[in-house]
Amino acid sequence: MVGIPDHLNWLIFSRNSSSTIDSPRIITYINIRLSSFHFSFHKDIFNHRDISLVLFFNNNDTFFLMNVYSDSSQSALRYLKDIEANICNILVMAGNFNIRDDFYYPHHSLHSDLLLNIADSFFLGFSMPTN
Repeated sequence: MVGIPDHLNWLIFSRNSSSTIDSPRIITYINIRLSSFHFSFHKDIFNHRDISLVLFFNNNDTFFLMNVYSDSSQSALRYLKDIEANICNILVMAGNFNIRDDFYYPHHSLHSDLLLNIADSFFLGFSMPTN
């Protein structure tokens, strides 16, 4: 398959690539029923092929949704650790972080500790999955 799955009911946010080396590995989909929140893609804060930051407005306030893919070398996590971004209005940070240990056990790897530190720097907490 070449390209990305496209559907009329979804807004698609992804950065453009200038080469295959820098092509994005993450896409954010927003249902068109939420269009009144005026979503927009921002790469001016995080300019990384594995991080998607989408801004939206609600009641004259600005919020962000962050989608992250971290490869086996944890490049997106290392980028987030090293960047100086002061964002306190990220509502959700989701993605595939490629961390092999489980947050429910008392021991963590350096990568899971790094992910928790990054989430804490954005004033986010760990959420338990629900049905």
